Amino acid sequence: MGFKVAVVGATGNVGREILTTLAERNFPADEVIALASSASMGREVSFGEDDILRVQALDTFDFKGTDIVLSSPGAKASKAFAPRAAKAGAVIIDNTSAFRMEPDVPLVVPEVNPEAIAQYRKRNIIANPNCSTIQMVVALKPLHDIARIKRVVVATYQSVSGAGRAAMDELFAQTRAIYVNDPIKPEQLTKQIAFNVIPHIDVFMDDGSTKEEWKMAVETRKILDPDIAVTATCVRVPVFIGHAEAVNVEFASAISEERARTALRNAPGVVVLDHRVDEGYVTPAEVAGEDPVYVSRIRRDPTVPHGLSLWVVADNLRKGAAVNAVQIAEILAAEHLGGGKRTGARPKLELVRAK
Repeated sequence: MGFKVAVVGATGNVGREILTTLAERNFPADEVIALASSASMGREVSFGEDDILRVQALDTFDFKGTDIVLSSPGAKASKAFAPRAAKAGAVIIDNTSAFRMEPDVPLVVPEVNPEAIAQYRKRNIIANPNCSTIQMVVALKPLHDIARIKRVVVATYQSVSGAGRAAMDELFAQTRAIYVNDPIKPEQLTKQIAFNVIPHIDVFMDDGSTKEEWKMAVETRKILDPDIAVTATCVRVPVFIGHAEAVNVEFASAISEERARTALRNAPGVVVLDHRVDEGYVTPAEVAGEDPVYVSRIRRDPTVPHGLSLWVVADNLRKGAAVNAVQIAEILAAEHLGGGKRTGARPKLELVRAK
């Protein structure tokens, strides 16, 4: 038998990508339900190539009998509904910041700490990390295994899709406005994003860091190693999809470029494309729609005894959110919830009509 799966926040960027990923990866679901706020009730979202789902209201949905909930409705909404769903017996894989740093909630990247999934039993909640953290720790894990990481300095170049569909619309509208000489008024982002970069993601904290920068530090320590020091500068750039990161790593022991390159090539979820020629590296435009984390520009940092610099790129809506969540669900289903084998029939899609 397959699972009953609900996708919360199904009308958003990440929710739609979760539905796409479930279909693409043939997740063992007998029933798939799309949930969102009551304002979205009755809207239709795609599931795979052949079916669409009619959205139901999250506020009134009864989670009894639901096995897995893949959630991306915003932190406030997650805090409100997740305890109710967990009490009903569902396991929530939450993509918001609501539960990430709570000590009894596992924070999971399957290529890095899949064993942490077993801790879901404490609260029936598993947290999906921040998109920028996910791609960085996937690249850091194989290096940390061979030469312990002491310190990471990272500057991110994060696409507007990380701020939601309205921010993507704002980039498009501002770009058009510049070409036709219309006035520009930022609404979703704090300053003009078209033909500009903004060193400000999430709210400012007392020490001058933004919360996005704080997330990268504390999440990396929770997922990978509590002794790693991380300092980040997170920047929004005029790109629709795909985050890039310039990552500088200081190790406790010697590690050569070639040894690092070999470890990364052999690591799950990583693709190394690193040639010291024109076009010998990966950019966000090339990774949209792709699942791996791409690593380029691997080189020695001569300013510290044991240092390397890397360029790390991934699709923030896929590996940075939806794919990571579905990978967690796959392990949860196979290793903790009894496997859920398909019988060959298509899953039941709640309130669905064929295209």
